[in-house]
Amino acid sequence: MHDFHHAPLRDVDAPTLYRLLWLRVSVFVVEQAAAYPELDGRDLEPTTELFWVTAPDDEVLATLRLLDDGDAMRIGRVATSPSARGAGVAAELMRRAIALSTRRQPNHAIRLDAQTHVAPWYARFGFAVAGPAFEEDGIPHVPMTREPLAVTGPADA
Repeated sequence: MHDFHHAPLRDVDAPTLYRLLWLRVSVFVVEQAAAYPELDGRDLEPTTELFWVTAPDDEVLATLRLLDDGDAMRIGRVATSPSARGAGVAAELMRRAIALSTRRQPNHAIRLDAQTHVAPWYARFGFAVAGPAFEEDGIPHVPMTREPLAVTGPADA
């Protein structure tokens, strides 16, 4: 059984934060051999929500963060432990982050920058490529956007 969590940074205890950041650095810096400043300061923003899933032994299996960019929400730092890939835990985190984003900012798009090879995975959640490909730290990416769902009111009588 997996446990799903989300909280702003101020509500995350130090050991949990360490495990979240350890997974992100393990995936983005070590595994992908991309020497860049993974800790960019955005986790400290007051509206940032961290999402993660743990195994029964408290191992962090996947994590992501949800940012408020003002005119849009932004999902980023989606990282999954190699042992949990293909198990659906990151997909569930995405669903939860999208749901929270939609509740908080129903009229805002959700944006992300996807590594090109996983863009089809993000498309499953309603994201579409929204601009030209670019390279970040030697890794090809594409900007993607999930537009807000149209809200229709009652028809005028």
